[in-house]
Amino acid sequence: MNFKYGKRQIDYEIIYIDRKSMEISVHPDKKVVVKAPINTNEETIKSRIQKRAAWILKQIKYFEQFNPRTPTKQYINGESHLYLGKSYRLKILPGKSRNVKLKTGLFLVQTTDKENRETVKSLMTAWYREKSYFQFTELLNNRWVVKFSKENEKPKIVVKKMKTRWGSLSDKGILTLNSELIKAPKECIDYVIVHELCHLIYKDHGSKFFKLLESILPEWEKLKHKLEMALI
Repeated sequence: MNFKYGKRQIDYEIIYIDRKSMEISVHPDKKVVVKAPINTNEETIKSRIQKRAAWILKQIKYFEQFNPRTPTKQYINGESHLYLGKSYRLKILPGKSRNVKLKTGLFLVQTTDKENRETVKSLMTAWYREKSYFQFTELLNNRWVVKFSKENEKPKIVVKKMKTRWGSLSDKGILTLNSELIKAPKECIDYVIVHELCHLIYKDHGSKFFKLLESILPEWEKLKHKLEMALI
């Protein structure tokens, strides 16, 4: 859904939920979300959101000042890189082998080609990919699978970089997670995993979906906000 305010078109998402009043919120990714009571007609929602248009645009412009939140990485000594919500300084070392290690607040990257940034980037990317699959699998299997499957069936995990989504769940039960999540705190990764696993039971984002999500992870909205502020 969308509406025009001046020359600007603003998109918004409607979530129908078991509540008495309507709530309009703007997230750090500039996404506008309307939580409306079940059976509220779209005209009523559109009327309400148009009345709040000036406030909505003000919130969007506030979050726009942080873009881009994370500058493009140069893969040089002293640069900060995230892992599970913590920041580590990059230290590039010459050596006969190529490897990446975490040690006392540092990302230690050893390479035979110390001055080649693309080599350092490639080593870091491979390291992140390996850690992503391990950490995501550990969280899924040890914390969340048992809550969603009586037979303890484990969805297959696929890790890849996605431009607009943190995760998705296919009709065949394949859980795809954004590789960038490995840079976020574990509780934020938990939120994404739980959100997607809720789709095993409810395919859409209706009121029953959010009731289930809140029953398992009552603080999900805070975690979603934390994730967006950390990685946008």
